[in-house]
Amino acid sequence: MTNANAIALVTGANKGIGLEVARQLGRQGKTVLTAARTRASAEEAAAGLRQEGIDAVGVELEVTNAAHIEKLARFIEEEYGRLDILVNNAGVWAESLAYEGDAFRDTFEVNTFAPFLITEALLPLLLKSDAGRVVNQSSALGSIQFILSNELAQRLATPAYAASKAALNMLTAYWSQKYKGTNLKVNSVHPGLVKTRMGGDKAELSVEDGALTAVRLATVGADGPTGGFYYMDSELPW
Repeated sequence: MTNANAIALVTGANKGIGLEVARQLGRQGKTVLTAARTRASAEEAAAGLRQEGIDAVGVELEVTNAAHIEKLARFIEEEYGRLDILVNNAGVWAESLAYEGDAFRDTFEVNTFAPFLITEALLPLLLKSDAGRVVNQSSALGSIQFILSNELAQRLATPAYAASKAALNMLTAYWSQKYKGTNLKVNSVHPGLVKTRMGGDKAELSVEDGALTAVRLATVGADGPTGGFYYMDSELPW
């Protein structure tokens, strides 16, 4: 996709991989909407990107808040009339001893239900784009084949996180088939084990490298794939 003036929305864009995805898209000349749970953190991220010469706008989006989703869809329609790129990046890995809530339900709320509701709300705007792109930030731990065959995945996987990402992958497949023949392309990506709060200090990839796969699929051309699951240039098994 060559449209430098594309409008891109990245959820969870105030830190980590999401912020870097927004930065890399912005460096390509795209207008990036940095979505975060509070208006203050969203605007702080956007202000930092603007200091780098990027056209960035902070938008409030607590991804499990239906009113926020509705308000954001209305804002994008009124301000831009379309949406070219949606990166469903926001996610949680709640299964830790320190987590006091219902880890299984809360993980699905953020990792699966939220991307579904956000994407459904924004699909009319994405379909108005000449080259609509949806990228779902998944994980190799959401690959059923990986869990069955890979020793490292078996060690790292936890039930809520793995199942929520597998369900997100199914949504990718569903949307890609539902909108086959349109300009919309929908793909899942695995960022790799990235040095973020979730990935930990022992992770192998920088945040810059962790953003690359999402950015590549967000900007793929008309001859690019839809309905796939990728890490860098490799296609992963479902």
